[in-house]
Amino acid sequence: MIPRATKLLWSRTHPTGLCAFAANGTRAAGRLFSASASDRPPTGIVMMNMGGPETVDDVHQFLLNLFSDRDIIQMPLQSVAGPLIAKFRTPKIQKLYEEIGGGSPITRITEKQRDLLVEEMDRRRPASAPHKGYLAFRYSGPSTEEALKAMAADGVERAVAFSQYPQWACATTGSSLNELWRVADHLGMRDRFKWSIIDRWYDNEKFVAAVAKNVSAALEKMPSDAARDDAIILFSAHSLPIKQIDRGDVYPKEMGATVQRVMQTLGKSNHYLLCYQSQVGRVPWLGPQTDKVIEGYGKKGKKNLVVVPIAFTTDHVETLHEIDIEFAEVAHESGIENFIRAESLNTQPEAIEALTDVLCTHLDKNEPHSRQYTLRCPMCVKDHCRSLPSPIHQAELA
Repeated sequence: MIPRATKLLWSRTHPTGLCAFAANGTRAAGRLFSASASDRPPTGIVMMNMGGPETVDDVHQFLLNLFSDRDIIQMPLQSVAGPLIAKFRTPKIQKLYEEIGGGSPITRITEKQRDLLVEEMDRRRPASAPHKGYLAFRYSGPSTEEALKAMAADGVERAVAFSQYPQWACATTGSSLNELWRVADHLGMRDRFKWSIIDRWYDNEKFVAAVAKNVSAALEKMPSDAARDDAIILFSAHSLPIKQIDRGDVYPKEMGATVQRVMQTLGKSNHYLLCYQSQVGRVPWLGPQTDKVIEGYGKKGKKNLVVVPIAFTTDHVETLHEIDIEFAEVAHESGIENFIRAESLNTQPEAIEALTDVLCTHLDKNEPHSRQYTLRCPMCVKDHCRSLPSPIHQAELA
């Protein structure tokens, strides 16, 4: 715990927060903190995401977990229908993963993001050091249970649930958080850690700048200035069933806000459109569908498209197969001459800078969650949403 007098001195002389002080301070100051950091319990950073099968043999379990999650899919007799759908879809999905190298790279990439994030946090924010990162994937390993057990073994007391989805959706961040609290209850760890949540960061300046940089790089790959200026930028996000949006989920609003900020950063240099991918089944989904948009622009004589995976911070099957292979084929068949995907953030320096800035800002504010987190969807039918057991207190210094 940092003495109150020291805390007040920092707040008066460095109003941008402890994180900015650590990042810009002297090496002597860094040594001052690092000497005692090893005596403190680590600050736990739980990086939550959907995960992905690392091998084709993991696909069935991944799909089984996915179709059993009522936060993302609701259907009659789900305990029976979910396993049947997972079994039916497994061979088809295994083939997709075989075509991108035999599995999802999301675990490997997120582990590298975690390591770089922790290293940067220890350097920039010694006040909360040491930091230790944990992966908690919703539908594959490392699981939430594995993360919580590892945190307890490491002596973590202060923990941050850091959603790796920049935009809030009940089916993504909401589902991961619900799972986190369920597993904590099951393990008897409901009060084991003091929690705060990073539940959305769609408008973070560093994140927006990182996406804009990749869009600019994709535009520069066009074969001519004329093609670059003519290119339409398609921001593609994972779709959700309309039924969930009609309950009041803010996902499309936050997605649109990210797109607007990226385009403002780019000076609105090109035409652009937000569209959605990865629809499954016959129920109505949020649109327009990315593949239909590509096909439609091709029929209208458009020749140059840049696709931006705006909801994905790492590569996985939706970028490496759905966009790079399936949508590229649609573009070719539709007469699109130049089809380019902007790179995912992955472990780019700008991506790590964004993750660090989001986490630093959160810890500096010392708030349990965003103001918006406790506002439930007006037509929500679940009693367990938007909870936060054992939250940090405002008076505590993270």
